[in-house]
Amino acid sequence: MNNVIIIGGGIAGLCAAISLQKIGLDVKVYDKNTEPTVAGAGIIIAPNAMQALELYGISKKIKKFGNESDGFNLVSEKGTTFNKLIIPTCYPKMYSIHRKDLHQLLLSELKEDTVKWRKECVKIEQNEENALKIVFQDGSEALGNILIAADGIHSIVRKQVTQGDNYRYAGYTCWRGVTPTKNLSLTNDFIETWGTNGRFGIVPLPNNEVYWYALINAKARDTKYKAYTTADLYNHFKTYHNPIPSILQNASDVDMIHRDIIDITPMKQFFDKRIVFIGDAAHALTPNLGQGACQAIEDAIILAECIKNNAYYRQAFTEFEQKRRDRIEKISNTAWKVGKMAQIESKPLTIVRNKVMKRIPKWISERQAHELYKFHL
Repeated sequence: MNNVIIIGGGIAGLCAAISLQKIGLDVKVYDKNTEPTVAGAGIIIAPNAMQALELYGISKKIKKFGNESDGFNLVSEKGTTFNKLIIPTCYPKMYSIHRKDLHQLLLSELKEDTVKWRKECVKIEQNEENALKIVFQDGSEALGNILIAADGIHSIVRKQVTQGDNYRYAGYTCWRGVTPTKNLSLTNDFIETWGTNGRFGIVPLPNNEVYWYALINAKARDTKYKAYTTADLYNHFKTYHNPIPSILQNASDVDMIHRDIIDITPMKQFFDKRIVFIGDAAHALTPNLGQGACQAIEDAIILAECIKNNAYYRQAFTEFEQKRRDRIEKISNTAWKVGKMAQIESKPLTIVRNKVMKRIPKWISERQAHELYKFHL
């Protein structure tokens, strides 16, 4: 397994490459984009991902370039806090960082010339007993012992080796952006507002910026919302508490990203012969627990450990499957349910929901935090 090919130069692929290089393997990453993508604008690195990154010395750079927080507030559209997630003191803090900064940080950890851009995989030939060959759109080829598919929710590799995609539309659409804070009054806490017009998230970033996101119930591929501008979002959320209207008034249409929220049912098996799937390519999650990138990071680190501890790739992939399956399925199901609860728009039901969540005992919240944030190799 000395020669490793990774398809996908996002967070999962780069973390896998870093981990495998640090245990002495020859790794090449191929990505179809011309340069690192920054779609998504901001990203939250939760305590479980910080623990995983600490194994290879990356977490200290996140701390240096990220914004630290020890909690996550859920508030009503009028600004009243009805639930607060406090990270237990036994775990690292939670950090937010601009996605482009995280990409640059990860790229700086790799050996020079590890990542090859403008390389779109169009064909895979694999032989369980020998090796595999990757053919790219430009006609070039790459040979390797194993392939790690980290090419996202619309994985080209997955399409080539499985019977279709199990996409599931969540019932709501999402806008994301990064905006200068200017004269806004913000704390370091992450805030998510649940109201009768949808959800709005506020995540402070370093360098006087804020990562924001908005989610509204909608039909899939709704043309009305596809045409929405920041001015439309302002009109939609203008009755929500400050600083939501101010953030949207300062936001730019140019930098705003819009996507329907979908996930995929976790693959029945995370590997096929010499190919193993990680991150969104294997189990794209809805964003309701802030765990999409975090689970991709866990995948990458744990896969590297499985490869290090097993001489044969099938043993390594089987161990990876055993370690990840139950956790991924549980987080995927929980994220889906949280999304349904968070997107309730009926005023009477939102009042009841918020009152119930306000009365959740502290010990239950702590137990849920431990389940989510405890990292196991």
